[in-house]
Amino acid sequence: MEAYLLDWANLLLRWLHVITAIAWVGSSFYFVWLDNHLIRPKSPDLLEKGVDGALWAVHGGGFYNPQKYMVAPRKIHTELHWFYWESYSTWLSGFALFTVLYLWNATTFLVDKSVYAWSAQGAVAAALGFLVVFWLVYDGICRVLGAGPEADKKVGALVFAFIVFASWLACQLFAGRAAFLLVGAMMATAMSANVFFWIIPGQRKVIAAMEAKQPTDPVHGKRGKQRSTHNTYFTLPVLFAMLSNHYGQLYGHRHNWVILVLVMLAGALVRQFFVARHKTHMAGKPEPWHWAAAGVAPLLVLIVWLAPWGSLGADRQAAAPATFAQVQAIVQQRCVMCHNEQLQQKGVALHTPELIARHAPAMNQQAVVQKTMPLNNATQITDDERALLGRWFAAGAPTK
Repeated sequence: MEAYLLDWANLLLRWLHVITAIAWVGSSFYFVWLDNHLIRPKSPDLLEKGVDGALWAVHGGGFYNPQKYMVAPRKIHTELHWFYWESYSTWLSGFALFTVLYLWNATTFLVDKSVYAWSAQGAVAAALGFLVVFWLVYDGICRVLGAGPEADKKVGALVFAFIVFASWLACQLFAGRAAFLLVGAMMATAMSANVFFWIIPGQRKVIAAMEAKQPTDPVHGKRGKQRSTHNTYFTLPVLFAMLSNHYGQLYGHRHNWVILVLVMLAGALVRQFFVARHKTHMAGKPEPWHWAAAGVAPLLVLIVWLAPWGSLGADRQAAAPATFAQVQAIVQQRCVMCHNEQLQQKGVALHTPELIARHAPAMNQQAVVQKTMPLNNATQITDDERALLGRWFAAGAPTK
């Protein structure tokens, strides 16, 4: 019953997390786009009000005219909408999902004794430490170096270096699947903490100064802009880390931390392409395709590097056809301990030929293509055995 309830908690929390993440990422991307498409008005009445940028847009049958004020308007005439619950609800649902799936089942999902043999309690404490320490170090870098064009370059370089170190360390301590997710979670924690500790408090101080009819300090806008920009570049790397549990061929590789860093770098560079494109589009300059090429380059490196070159040509032709007896022997040794009549993990049993044939597509997808099963390769299935299962499935999954 406990496993059944945990499965439902996993499903519902994952669904909630995806919904709230869509809301947060969508609003974040929209405001980055908006900032880069505003045009300084020429109308005297808008300039007199302090409008620094505006645009016209049409959507859903209506026309919109968003306007941005430099520092703050003199007065807010209607209810002010705050964008923060999208961030908080995404982090809260994500942390709840992380707790249910990884922390609650640390022995299964966090610990891989072939990577680092330690207790479940130690792994849980270290995982939580990653979230806290990354925020403290990242926040310290931003505080010490400050905000501004030159400072932002130094901050970006140091934060990137620390992410590379954290990725390497996570992959030395945790199961590959957990390590990838944990790196994404620590960056997502920093993103939400940016909203909680810097962006929203800074905006509240500006509002308070407006209401007290006091001058507003532009430093709050500069700091909030810096943290918001970081969140923009963190977004695609975090999304990859959250989806990576489906791709065992990446997190199960012996150089998995390099793979993680390269894909996250590709995501950040692709995001830079879109940010730069907004700016060049408004300035009437050529498309910044060099940023797109820079983003694609790490992915091409990975595709070439990880390609199964040994399975091509003569090796593939020489591969002997797989018999069902061989397949059943592999399943019996590597899979049945968790997928049998008594213990049907995820509702899957593989203790009879009929059940093996029924679940052949899922076996091929998870054990051969994605290499996500056995979980953390707990039963030490070999690449040759995975290849044999793949040949058997490609031949139609015969049972005779």
